[in-house]
Amino acid sequence: MKLTIACLAAAIVLVFAGTIAQVHLGIHEVQQLYFQSLFVWWPPNSNGFKIPIYPGGHLIGAVLLANLITAHIRRFQWTWRKFGIQLIHAGLIIMLLGGLLTDLFSVDSYMRLEIGETKNYSEDLRLTELAVIDESDSDLDQVTAIPQARLQRGGTIEHSGLPFRILVRRFYPNSQVGMLSKAGANAQAAATQGVGSRVVVTEARRDTTPNGHDTVSVVIEIEPLPSENEITAGSLGTWLVSDGLGAPQEFFYSGKQWRLELRPVRYYKHYSMTLQKFTHERYPGTEIPKNFASRVTLTDPDHKENRNVLIYMNHPLRYRGETYYQSGFDKSDKATVLEVVHNPGIIAPYAACVIVAAGLLVQFSFHLTSFLRRRKPAS
Repeated sequence: MKLTIACLAAAIVLVFAGTIAQVHLGIHEVQQLYFQSLFVWWPPNSNGFKIPIYPGGHLIGAVLLANLITAHIRRFQWTWRKFGIQLIHAGLIIMLLGGLLTDLFSVDSYMRLEIGETKNYSEDLRLTELAVIDESDSDLDQVTAIPQARLQRGGTIEHSGLPFRILVRRFYPNSQVGMLSKAGANAQAAATQGVGSRVVVTEARRDTTPNGHDTVSVVIEIEPLPSENEITAGSLGTWLVSDGLGAPQEFFYSGKQWRLELRPVRYYKHYSMTLQKFTHERYPGTEIPKNFASRVTLTDPDHKENRNVLIYMNHPLRYRGETYYQSGFDKSDKATVLEVVHNPGIIAPYAACVIVAAGLLVQFSFHLTSFLRRRKPAS
């Protein structure tokens, strides 16, 4: 019991500190640093030396769960008199495990579809990846994706599918891109090749607003790998790839056309969605949305699915472990935005609440029956 109280007190302090930290770090950063970690580290965003200063949400939850299971095994007797309490504890354990599953394995992404467009992937709005695309095949692009976390570490990146290595020269978590001609006499171009040779990049403060978006930029150098058939001619130069450019960078090497693109992380599906129609109703005389809905065609050859589905507010589509919510739309009303949620622990809170309620009912009924039996001889 003492350990449980200590963990609950630590959780209260953690929630208070995390709430204060949201002012400077934003809700998503705080969620990762304070609640989805074993320890809270200081300094929070450093890639170098840092020290743990407080237990994180995962550690506190794990200790609570272990303490609850241990106490249940050692102290409680498996009798019908305690059956209600055992049900309540079982519900709490399921709730804690469900929370851990959600934290570790849930994925929240978005699918934007224009009318008539078909996609088999959704995109993460908070994580980016560098896509190195081989466009030499007219039927199929060969894509090598490098995650943002790897780019942030810097250094040299090699992959068996690439005939060159990538050297990360500079990574900007948030940046501003401007024209070199307007940046002053002492300004330097961000890169030596492509659009980067005509623009400058400056680091900006991270956007911590709930719906804010950072403009990620990275400067990379392409260096050919030694091969038996080709003479290595040294570096091919540096390129700037950025959310702020609005267009990928291209170059030619080893007889192939290559494209560099910084894009949201993609989660590919085994099925596809096609937007057939989007409806946006407004309250008369205003621009306030009354209802907006998307009619999509779900196509899944593996499961022989080919049907139309209407997705609208409070009526999501649930398919193969993912839930599609009507999230937003373009101002032109020609494209819809669906939020795609994959949460393997979605059932846990409902099951836990039912089990805890059943435990409370059983325990209350047992004590009520005992109370009525004790009163009967006295009357």
